[in-house]
Amino acid sequence: MFASVVIGVIVLIIAIIVYVEYKNEKTYQEERKRRSEARRKPKPPYKPKEKIQRPVREKKETVAKRKAPSTVSKEPAVPPVKKESKPLSEEVSAPKPSEEKKRVREKTAPAVKREEKTVDLPTCEYPKFDYSRLLKMGLSEDEAIEFIKELIPQLKTQIPLIKEALNKEDFHSMERLTHSIKGSSTTVGTGGVSDLLVEYNTYLKTGKDVPVAEAYFKNLNRYTDELEKQFA
Repeated sequence: MFASVVIGVIVLIIAIIVYVEYKNEKTYQEERKRRSEARRKPKPPYKPKEKIQRPVREKKETVAKRKAPSTVSKEPAVPPVKKESKPLSEEVSAPKPSEEKKRVREKTAPAVKREEKTVDLPTCEYPKFDYSRLLKMGLSEDEAIEFIKELIPQLKTQIPLIKEALNKEDFHSMERLTHSIKGSSTTVGTGGVSDLLVEYNTYLKTGKDVPVAEAYFKNLNRYTDELEKQFA
């Protein structure tokens, strides 16, 4: 009699898990379909701008000026006065007035600071993992712990795949991978790695900042290790 009750409870839990996964997968497929339909919307045809032809201006003919005839004077030619040539180094080194003003402006002008984009990183502080949800469903403590021990290998299998997608900055793949383990973790318990995966997956649906995704991934490793130590 007791064995049949236990089997019935286990079957009920499996049915609940399958229903939750089915519901999450249905929501995910609907959202993915909505995105694909938005991408398939036709764009308006490109209309090239009409080139405006400007009238070509006719070149005016240049008239050469006639030189006045030179008059020859009978006075003796005066020898030209030689100008003192300055050394080449002095001519090169002496800056022009405009250059001096430009240098003064560059020195006195205040330095323009570049605006750097600041990103608020998540703190990822969650309560300790709690599996009382399984106990309320009728499972014993040993049976609940067995479910948690089955969750830990799933997390460790998905973490390297999430890391690979993070290196490629593939946010769509990260969102899909975290979605697959979010349902299992939230079914087993709350707090810790379960709350982190809910928040991580929610961010990846719209967020595109790599530092934020890296912060979540770092804490995913930390909370997975804590879960393994808690139920070793």
